[in-house]
Order: sequence, then C-alpha cells, then structure tokens
Amino acid sequence: MPFSATSHLVQCTSRDSQQKKKIKMADFYYLPGSSPCRSVIMTAKAVGVELNKKLLNLQAGEHLKPEFLKINPQHTIPTLVDNGFALWESRAIQVYLVEKYGKTDSLYPKCPKKRAVINQRLYFDMGTLYQSFANYYYPQVFAKAPADPEAFKKIESAFEFLNTFLEGQEYAAGDSLTVADIALVASVSTFEVAGFEISKYANVNKWYENAKKVTPGWEENWAGCLEFKKYFE
Repeated sequence: MPFSATSHLVQCTSRDSQQKKKIKMADFYYLPGSSPCRSVIMTAKAVGVELNKKLLNLQAGEHLKPEFLKINPQHTIPTLVDNGFALWESRAIQVYLVEKYGKTDSLYPKCPKKRAVINQRLYFDMGTLYQSFANYYYPQVFAKAPADPEAFKKIESAFEFLNTFLEGQEYAAGDSLTVADIALVASVSTFEVAGFEISKYANVNKWYENAKKVTPGWEENWAGCLEFKKYFE
C-alpha cells in the first residue's frame, strides 16, 4: 500500500484491532542522538514493536528529498510509517504505538483522569522542558552563539517544575511507568550529557535513577545520548 502525507486520515478498521497484539516492523526515520527519536525507540521496545530504522542525514538534506516530503511535508524526525500509515511528532507516535500494539494500557491508561495527567506531562516535556534545552543549547551547538543566561534560567525553572511534579512520586504520572516517563527520561538524559547538574533537583534525580533501571530500551537511549555528547566536547 502506498503511503502519503495524508495517510494519517485513514480510518481504523477491525484489522487494526486484530493486529494489536502482533509484533511487527514499522519504518522509522530517525537520528540516534535525537531525544524525540529515542523516546519512540524506547516506547517501541516497551510494546514489542520492531522498528526498521532508517537514518536520515539532515546535514545532507535527505529530509528535503521529494520522496521524504511525500511522507512528511514538515520534513521532521522522528517519522514513523506503519503499513502505509505515516505519523510524525514523537509524543503522538508514542501514544499511537501503545494504543495499537500495547498488550495492556498501562503505558497510557484509558482512565480519563490518568490519561489527562500523562498528557499534561507530555505537553510539559514538549513545550517547557525539552523546549528549554533547545532554546539554550542548540544556538551554542549549531550556530556557535554565546550562552544566553536568560535561556538557562528557563531550564532551571523547568527542572523546578518537574521536581515539584515528582514530590513523593516514583513515576511522572501515576504509580507506574507511562509514556510520560519515557518522553521525560529521553529529555533528561540529554540534559545530562550536555552537562546540566540534575543532582541539584532531588526528586528529579531520584526519579531519573529509577527510570534508568525500569525503562525498556534505556541502553539504546544512552548510546544515542553519548553520540549526541560529541557536540559538547
């Protein structure tokens, strides 16, 4: 079945539900150092989906080639193509993988209140925590710009929020591992290799040490972090 940028509009069928428990392979366009890409890799590991990983050389402009633009007109990574269904934005991919292939709903519970908290943490990661990383570090890494003290304060503020969320909590959203933890651990581990002092935030540090032990695919996540670390050396 051919795929296109509009394939996200396809409707679910009974075949979708029949495939829910099957392990299958989906094409995955990514870079190992990318935090959003690593969050998808860990989620796929958690639900038993094998990814057919396709490295995309952004510096060579591979994401701007016509064949990739047909899949994802925003030409971003990560991008997933699952049996002709194209999807991008890492947190949307995480949720999709769990809803379609998860043997249980533990990573993204059906309870509206539990799911709402998970969604809040995912949006916090996207719009506050990971965004603070991008705003502070990316100009230095990719444009050789000087460090911006105001942008660094945004990082500290984001970690203070996360530290508050984790007060008395072993997990980021509820009493067990969810996609929120997976997204957040991908981001926090990236801060670690950038040299940010996570240990200043006791609740975050405690959660992070546990997340390293319980998150499926952590080893591959850390390998990607170490690849990204070269930009800070």
